Amino acid sequence: MEGKAAAPAAGTVLNALATGRGAAFAIDEYTTATVTLSTETDGVTGEVAGAPDADTRLIERCVEYVIDAHGGPQNVGVPAVSGGTVRTESEVPMASGLKSSSAAANATVMATLDALDATERMSREDMARLGVMAARDVGVTVTGAFDDASASMLGGVTVTDNEDDALLAREEIDWDVLVWTPPEQSFSADADVERCRQIAPMARLVEDLALDGDYQRAMTVNGLAFSAALDFETDPVLDALGHVEGVSLSGTGPSFTAVGERAALEAVQDAWDERPGATWLTTTQTKGTHTV
Repeated sequence: MEGKAAAPAAGTVLNALATGRGAAFAIDEYTTATVTLSTETDGVTGEVAGAPDADTRLIERCVEYVIDAHGGPQNVGVPAVSGGTVRTESEVPMASGLKSSSAAANATVMATLDALDATERMSREDMARLGVMAARDVGVTVTGAFDDASASMLGGVTVTDNEDDALLAREEIDWDVLVWTPPEQSFSADADVERCRQIAPMARLVEDLALDGDYQRAMTVNGLAFSAALDFETDPVLDALGHVEGVSLSGTGPSFTAVGERAALEAVQDAWDERPGATWLTTTQTKGTHTV
């Protein structure tokens, strides 16, 4: 039994570390998961392509949770699955702030359901919640990251309450997106949560803007506030503001994203290209996670 799914990365509109409310938007870069299930092998083994030392606990736990819920003898017509393998391949740099963990979890959950021929047994929101539960369980997230997971699973831009894993709003958007990823990594679980909570008034302002549909201004305020709170320079935001209205630190960094018209983003790219790391142009994505 084999299944395969692809989940998009995402950029940040509102970081949820300050208040538990967050917002994110899907972008057209993917993590793909291939899951092979067995009725004879005990346990789940994970692999991340190109990263032999990567932590695979999240994707393994996602497979285990889906097997527990939908792969046992209690499900009529489904063989009793005892284990399997999961392999992820990604266009998204790990620990870059572009929601690689959420994308990996989403792709793995849907691929496992696909292997069981059971994708209709869970709503897409509940698939995202299962991945969030696995992420909390293995300790790769502070907030649960339902904002990131929902954007990746559903596509478009989502606003969420991460404390209740509740979807507050979703909208399909059509933007060009510029991404700058520095060479260093930043792990969400290592973020200074107490320092982020000090900017809660600004985060609530960003939430109001996002719920009003003013996503680009929301992400710019978020970018300035959280760059300061997480000790990243604000120059990438200032470089972009002469050209676009929407630019932010993505997640807990180190990547930055800017959104707007392609010509304007190309001007921003000229400035960001002078920085170490990589820049690339892509678009928003509205399809969300899907089988392949």
